[in-house]
Amino acid sequence: MSGPSSRASDRARSFVVLALAALLGCSKSAGSGGGDASGDGARKGEPLRVAAAADLALAFKEVGAAFEKQSGKRVDFSFGSTGLLAKQIAEGAPFDVFAAANISFVDDVVREGACLGETKALYAKGRIVMWSKDPWALPKDIKDLEDAKYAKVAIANPEHAPYGRAAREALTKAGSWAAVEPRAVYGENVQQTLMFARSGNADVAIVALSLAVTSPGNYTPIDPSLHAPLDQALVVCKGGSKGPKTNEARAFVDYVGSDAGRAIMKRFGFLLPGETASP
Repeated sequence: MSGPSSRASDRARSFVVLALAALLGCSKSAGSGGGDASGDGARKGEPLRVAAAADLALAFKEVGAAFEKQSGKRVDFSFGSTGLLAKQIAEGAPFDVFAAANISFVDDVVREGACLGETKALYAKGRIVMWSKDPWALPKDIKDLEDAKYAKVAIANPEHAPYGRAAREALTKAGSWAAVEPRAVYGENVQQTLMFARSGNADVAIVALSLAVTSPGNYTPIDPSLHAPLDQALVVCKGGSKGPKTNEARAFVDYVGSDAGRAIMKRFGFLLPGETASP
C-alpha cells in the first residue's frame, strides 16, 4: 500500500509532466501558421518577392525604393508578362505579392488558391500609346498605322500580355487590324515591345504610357474607348514552399495605395482607381 510520501511523489511527477506538456503546447502554437509574429516564417531576413507586370518596371522601382526607405524592408522585383507570371504563381512560384496589368489575372491566381482574395486591391488604370524614336515617323492617329510605310508595328503578345491585348482590341475597333496584323511583331512583354522600336527593329510600338514617358522618343495617346479598361490590381500571395512574408506583403500593398505610392504612379502616367482618361 502506498504511503503519504509515495502519493506526494506521484503528484509531483504529474505536475512536472503537465508543466512540460503545457510548455511544448505553447512552443507548438508559437511556431504554427507560418512562423513568428512578423509573418516571416522560415524567411526572416529575406527580401519581399514581388512579381510585377512589365509596364511597372520603372514606376515600381521607385515605389520599391520609397517603401524600403520607409519600412527598412528589402524588396526584390521580377518584371514580366502578366499572363506568364500568373501561370508561374499558380504553379507554386515563390512570390509574396503579384501586381498584374489586368485584374482578371489576379482573379485567376486567387481561384487557383495561390494568393489571398481578401487582399486584392485595384491600384491603377493603364494607358496605351504609339511610340517612335523618330518624331517625323510618329502616327497622329491609330488608323495611320494602316499605311505600309510602317513596315513593322510592335505590340506585346496579346495571348498573355494585357497591353498587347489592348493594342489588338484598339486596332480592331478602329478597323485597322487586318491591315496591320501582317506587319505586326510581338514582344514577350510590353517592355520588350518598346525595345523593338528603340533599337530600330520596329517603326512604331504600341506600349504602356508608363514606359513611354521616360523613354527618349515621342508618343501619341490612343483613345481609351477603343479597348477594354486596363484595370490593374495587386494581391498578397502565399510565397511558395518556404511560406509567405504576409505582414510585409500587406504593408507593401498598403504602401502602393498610400498617398506617397499613388503620387509615384501618377507621375508615371497611370490613372488612379476611379479616374478616367479623356479621349
